Amino acid sequence: MIKKTAHIAFFFLVFLLAGGFGFYFTLTRIIKGEDTVIIPDLLGKDVIYVLEILTDLELNTKVKGAEYSAIIPKNHIIYQEPKPGIEIKKGRDVKIIISKGLRHVAAPRLTDLSLAQARIGLYENGLKPGIVSYTYNFDKKRNTVITQFPYSGSNLLRGSAVNLLISLGPRPMALMMMDLKGQALEEAIEIIENQNLLVGKIKTGFIKNYPENSVIKQTPAAGYKILEKSRVDLIINRQAGKQNQLPEKIIDRSAFFRYRLAKGFIKRHIRVELHCRDFSIDLYNAFAKPGQDLWLAIPKGDNASLFLYLDGDLILTRIID
Repeated sequence: MIKKTAHIAFFFLVFLLAGGFGFYFTLTRIIKGEDTVIIPDLLGKDVIYVLEILTDLELNTKVKGAEYSAIIPKNHIIYQEPKPGIEIKKGRDVKIIISKGLRHVAAPRLTDLSLAQARIGLYENGLKPGIVSYTYNFDKKRNTVITQFPYSGSNLLRGSAVNLLISLGPRPMALMMMDLKGQALEEAIEIIENQNLLVGKIKTGFIKNYPENSVIKQTPAAGYKILEKSRVDLIINRQAGKQNQLPEKIIDRSAFFRYRLAKGFIKRHIRVELHCRDFSIDLYNAFAKPGQDLWLAIPKGDNASLFLYLDGDLILTRIID
């Protein structure tokens, strides 16, 4: 009887132990399942999609860099670590490398485009302007591309420079600079424009008992040889501190450019470049808050073109008329 009771107690103990171990492993599995995730296959996926899916899985995205790829399109994933199918805990890092697209690009055809349009075409294809030269040409309109080197269709590395030859239009006629001294400013401007010349800088000086807002000096001086489309600088008579408004016709006009950042949670790096015929300048280069309005005054001029970069990517181009 004692022996039989011992057997029953032994089997009952084994049953309790087995049940306890089973409950323990089941509970451990449930808890472990809540703290771990399976790494998805990210290769070839768009980087925005990857950021969203890893965020949903409560994983951290670490960008190790960017590389050129002949297979994976630009801004898609070419490498991930850990590999797909690996089980890891939430909150761990997933490292990725982003494709920069093809290393080589074909040079676009730029002939007959304006210089501003040619710049845009080059930057949008991952290239940049090289040496820009000018010459008179009867067949091509002013400020249009006569030829380029390397030629269109050439296989180039991204970031390569393309040299441009730009037309100045037909060779201008030579004129003799007229005498503007003593002319009222409005009359001087009309004479300059009627001679197919351009109004240049207008500064002020003062001569007592001399008519106000009349020309007291000009550059080039009267009698000098000057070409059509040349600029004529003027100094007009005005007492220091006088606030008379200059005629609207000669006010240096500017264009205003506005860009509003999308709403979000992080600052974005904004860079706005202005390219003119004789110079290039960063109009804005800083981090801006989400939803911020940027207002920039842009001087108008021949061949002016604007490029806006968001976190290093060119997202907007504009020709300034």
